[in-house]
Formats: sequence, C-alpha cells, structure tokens
Amino acid sequence: EVQLVESGGGLVQPGGSLRLSCAATGFTFSTYNMNWVRQAPGKGFEWVSSINSGGDRTSYADSVKGRFTISRDNAKNTLYLQMNILKVEDTAVYYCAQNGVGPRGQGTQVTVSS
Repeated sequence: EVQLVESGGGLVQPGGSLRLSCAATGFTFSTYNMNWVRQAPGKGFEWVSSINSGGDRTSYADSVKGRFTISRDNAKNTLYLQMNILKVEDTAVYYCAQNGVGPRGQGTQVTVSS
C-alpha cells in the first residue's frame, strides 16, 4: 500500500522558514518523479514544485520560485521542501504526491501569520 506522510508544517511569521518532509513507503520511491502541491482554504489544489526521480531536475511555480527548494533522499525514501521567505499567501495544507497521481496523505498545515 502506498503511503505518503507529510510533516514539518506549523505556524510561522512572514519572512520565516519551514522545512517539510514526506516519508514514502509502499512503492519504489527512487523510480518516481514527485511533486509538492498545496491547497489554501476554500481553494483548489495548486502545484508547487516537482523533482525527477534522480533529483537532478526541479521545477517550481512562479509564486514560489526563488524561495522554495525541493529535494529528495532516495536512500531514505524521503522528499523535502525547504520554504524560505514565507508569505501570508503561502498558507495552505501541503501535500506530496507521485507524479500523475493526486495527493494520498493527510498533508501538513502551513500557516504564515504575524
């Protein structure tokens, strides 16, 4: 059974940083391109970032480019999202997902507020 467990969210002031993690089990993590997506209150899912299976190609939504960094550790079956210079509009539930598949986990809440 595929399981993706997100963690690392919390309450942070504007300009602050958080590092999200996603622990993957139940599939061969190292062979999948992976994504981070988010869902703000009352809105649909928004793609945030992607990384290829080898970890050497990444892409970002314009809204987070230059502030967020996606990475992965295939030895640990874990996906990361380093989020810097957080803005109020980054407030959302963040999910990791296999490429081409919708979010499966509970997500982790990120709240940016002063």
